[in-house]
Amino acid sequence: MEMPTPDAGTLARRNEIIAALKRILPADNVLSDDVEMRVYESDGLTAYQQMPMVVALPETTEQVSALLAYCHANDIKVVPRGAGTSLSGGALPLADAVLLAMGKFNKIQEIDFDNRTVVTQPGVTNKAITEAVEHRDFYYAPDPSSRIACSIGGNIAENSGGMHCLKYGLTANNVLGVEMVMIDGDVVRIGGKHLDADGYDLLGILTGSEGMLGVITEITVRILRNPASARAMLLGFPSVEAGGECVAAIIAAGIIPGGMEMMDKLAIEAMQGFVDSGYPLDVESLLVVELDGPEVEVDHLIEQVSNIATGLGATHIRASESDAERQQFWQGRMSAFPSVGRISPDYYCMDGTIPRHKLPIVLNRMNELSEQFGLRVANVFHAGDGNLHPLILYDANIPGELDKAEEFGSEILKLCVEVGGVLTGEHGVGVEKRDLMGEMFTEDDLKQQQRVKCAFDPGHLLNPGKVYPTLHRCVELGRMHVHNGELPFPDIPRL
Repeated sequence: MEMPTPDAGTLARRNEIIAALKRILPADNVLSDDVEMRVYESDGLTAYQQMPMVVALPETTEQVSALLAYCHANDIKVVPRGAGTSLSGGALPLADAVLLAMGKFNKIQEIDFDNRTVVTQPGVTNKAITEAVEHRDFYYAPDPSSRIACSIGGNIAENSGGMHCLKYGLTANNVLGVEMVMIDGDVVRIGGKHLDADGYDLLGILTGSEGMLGVITEITVRILRNPASARAMLLGFPSVEAGGECVAAIIAAGIIPGGMEMMDKLAIEAMQGFVDSGYPLDVESLLVVELDGPEVEVDHLIEQVSNIATGLGATHIRASESDAERQQFWQGRMSAFPSVGRISPDYYCMDGTIPRHKLPIVLNRMNELSEQFGLRVANVFHAGDGNLHPLILYDANIPGELDKAEEFGSEILKLCVEVGGVLTGEHGVGVEKRDLMGEMFTEDDLKQQQRVKCAFDPGHLLNPGKVYPTLHRCVELGRMHVHNGELPFPDIPRL
């Protein structure tokens, strides 16, 4: 989109900032040309776009510290960015902020098999950590669909999950320590290789904080030994309700699969058309259930799950007989987003979480909403932990369809909260869900959250405009019974 020409004062300040950054970083690591910066104008939520004021590409913790200290002293906003795969606009630039891109922090620094840890820089991709340790039969458990591209630093910002988080946890359960630079340039270490850190759970606060509390420059993660045996099952049902009931029944039976994903008919057809994963096309819903552990235990669990599925009317039950076949079953689900991209010009990927037993109710209501808005929706879920990823199909070239898709998505998220769930599972709030925070939290709740923000970033310089629908000055939040001083956030430009 065309941006207004800045006035002379704004241009002078921008040039001053660029010159200062070039004294802190190598000149080639400061991008200020529109062509160079264009690649950073949005993240994975491409409906929203904004050119940054300038892009900084630091390579060392010392450079990050000096850069933040300068921005803090001069009241300059900073937007941290990892690989830019965020689907909530969490890494969306601001026109008056430095975009701090961490892509050059791309090295694994230490692999400690004895302590089952990896020390890595934040720009390393999720998948690269597993690739670095798989020769010793280890892996890193969180596996978001974008793991080939998404950075581990961004995973911390959004508390990413993935297809195996049901049994092995989200990012929060697999990060042991971080090195972080505060907004004033101070470098702090929280946690380490030990199992649990002393004092307050600051790691818990930082994981999922969406780049609003500090800039992480080093991460220590937990790695796990591969299970002795793993097999996947395909369970097909004549209705989405039956598939949802099977999810709840498996968990109620005390079985915790390594992964349990669900998809509806439209998603099944798209995925099978994209890659041959052995998915049946004559079912309305399909579960991919992975069971792992000792071989005798896995065989027993497969029999149990088969009995549960049969009792709920499954019309297709198939268990993998080799590791290659197990990976084939997963290939379709891992290709969900590009698969759907083949059947629609555009899609809007949602992210909400619900109690598992509410899945049939939510699926029925989403079908009604699909008819109401006249837009198709392909459903893929991390079904085991209730994390929904409905993909709303639309055509941005048709006037009004993007607005309609966004309204449809808002109704889905409101529905999640209505049934006792939450607005997000692993994509974060960013700008996408910012104005829906009031559906889940009271004003007092939001003020308490902002008090934590103020403890780390009293000037509101780190990633402003994200998460909170209304900004409160830290000085006002520090007073009792004072409710004025509210400043609305500026609108975020959208295509």
